[in-house]
Amino acid sequence: MLELTGVAASTAFIAGCGDNGGNGGNGGNGGNDDGGVEIDPGTQIEFDGQTSGWLGIAPDSIADEENPTLILQKGETYEIGWTTGDGNPHNIAIYDENDEVIDDLVTEQAAEPGDDQWLEFEASSEMVTYICEVHPNTMVADIQVE
Repeated sequence: MLELTGVAASTAFIAGCGDNGGNGGNGGNGGNDDGGVEIDPGTQIEFDGQTSGWLGIAPDSIADEENPTLILQKGETYEIGWTTGDGNPHNIAIYDENDEVIDDLVTEQAAEPGDDQWLEFEASSEMVTYICEVHPNTMVADIQVE
């Protein structure tokens, strides 16, 4: 009888975890770690390019966040780029769901960021990630366009 109770308790625990995960996924705008950060139109989104990931600098809502999911408004203009780095070559690009650059939104690779490491764009529904093509496994994060 104790063994069955243990299995039942484990099953209930696992079911509870699954339910919580589902609710978190459905509440994507909740502002939790998985939900992303809403970025106001016209905002300059600034990163520190680190091989381990994009580290947010500005706006304050992404400061010190690694690879934050950006929630943008469709049809609004934004600027994204990096101003400091770790000395390794990086670039920044905006990709669609097929891992292809959208509308030439890609910078050249550079070890020292300058004025040319910025992309100004209008948010569109095909945008799904921002990425460093040199470090695609670590410097990549989601874009959600609403």
